[in-house]
Amino acid sequence: MTGMPPTESTGVLVLAATPIGDLRDAAPRLADELASADVVAAEDTRRLQRLLAGLRVTPAGTVLSYHEHNEASRTPELVERLTAGDRVVVVTDAGMPSVSDPGYRLVTAAVQRGIPVTCVPGPSAVLMALAVSGLPVDRFCFEGFLPRRAGARAGTLAGLADERRTMVFFEAPHRLADTLTAMGDAFGADRPAAVCRELTKTYEEVRRGRLAELVAWAAAGVRGEITLVVAGAAPAVPDLESQLGGIRQRVAAGERLKDVCADVAARTGLSKKALYDAALVRTGDGG
Repeated sequence: MTGMPPTESTGVLVLAATPIGDLRDAAPRLADELASADVVAAEDTRRLQRLLAGLRVTPAGTVLSYHEHNEASRTPELVERLTAGDRVVVVTDAGMPSVSDPGYRLVTAAVQRGIPVTCVPGPSAVLMALAVSGLPVDRFCFEGFLPRRAGARAGTLAGLADERRTMVFFEAPHRLADTLTAMGDAFGADRPAAVCRELTKTYEEVRRGRLAELVAWAAAGVRGEITLVVAGAAPAVPDLESQLGGIRQRVAAGERLKDVCADVAARTGLSKKALYDAALVRTGDGG
């Protein structure tokens, strides 16, 4: 267990998800939290004002800016408010705070002080893009924004080339074509992917295809908020010949050929029959 136990006077930190495009997606609790919070910490106070107007909410507490440029300096101030018993609500421009947005630093500080942290659930570009991509969703990872520099980006993608889980990225529209090209170089031009653009907005679009096809489409230019979903690497199937030496050794040590082939097939994905037939020719033993 980490952090100190909360005291009776300790406040609560609330991470509140905001709509990623369509204001109607706002959770009813969002309006309640914004109206009653002692402090509302917003990534962009001007965008917050538009959100408040749309929700017809007038906050009773203090509104503060909380963005990447002042996050380090403002976090201690917010922790003091929390320690004094205030309810602090954090909102970003869209989606869930701390997911590629300000919030993580404050959550960490709150946990260390034993301050309760909770969420107002809501829209998520990551989960929505994953759900509509048509790619496997049973296992996935979120990689956020890739490095802007070509060399650093290529290095990051090279490290993900063997990732088996479906991958979700954010990307700026003016870098999309270059990023898709770099992904094709790292993952192979035939790797399936989906570009999800302007999710929940008027011009929502999901473009699915191989990386090479998406590069050709994006070359003409793409606008809007982009979430990119890329299929994970297919499991590598070992060469059958590479398994025969180990099979022969196990059979020579006294194991039954059929049992060994069944075990190797289960571990590698190779055909049990193909392994058995090939090993039988080599060993001259039916097991």
